[in-house]
Amino acid sequence: MDLYEPGSGSQVHDFNGGLLASGLFWTLPVPPGAIRVSADGRRAVRHLTDFPVVDSFSFGSPIATPATVSLRVEWTATGPFVERGSGKDVAPTSDAAFRGRFAPAVSTATFAGSELGFSFRAHRGVTTAGGGYAQMGWHRNGVFLTG
Repeated sequence: MDLYEPGSGSQVHDFNGGLLASGLFWTLPVPPGAIRVSADGRRAVRHLTDFPVVDSFSFGSPIATPATVSLRVEWTATGPFVERGSGKDVAPTSDAAFRGRFAPAVSTATFAGSELGFSFRAHRGVTTAGGGYAQMGWHRNGVFLTG
C-alpha cells in the first residue's frame, strides 16, 4: 500500500513485504484462510488483520521500519471469464508461457495500517463501482505451469 501527500502527490509511505532473498518484492505469503473464493468462482474475499510488513516510505528506500496492515477486499465478477495465454504451447521463458482465466469485476475494500508514530485508515467501502477498474481470475506462468 502506498500513501501520498495530498496536494503535492509526493509518496510518504510504502507499506510492503520488503525485498525477499528470492528477489521478489511487494509479495508475501498470506495465512491459510486469508483468501476465500465462492464455489462458483465469481466472488473472492481477502481478509488480513495486523499483517506484518515494513514501511520503506518510498519505493526502493534503504530505510524501513516494522509496520502492520489490515485489509478486507471483496471482488465480484461482473462479466464472463476469458481464457488468456499460450501455456505449454510456447517455451517456458516466453512472455506467453502463461495461462489464465480472467473476468471484469467490482471490488470493495477497507484498509488500515500503522507503524511507530503513524497510522492511517481509508474511508470505509472504497469501491471500483462507478468508474474504477478491477478484475479477478486464476493464472499459472512460466516454469510453474503444470498442466
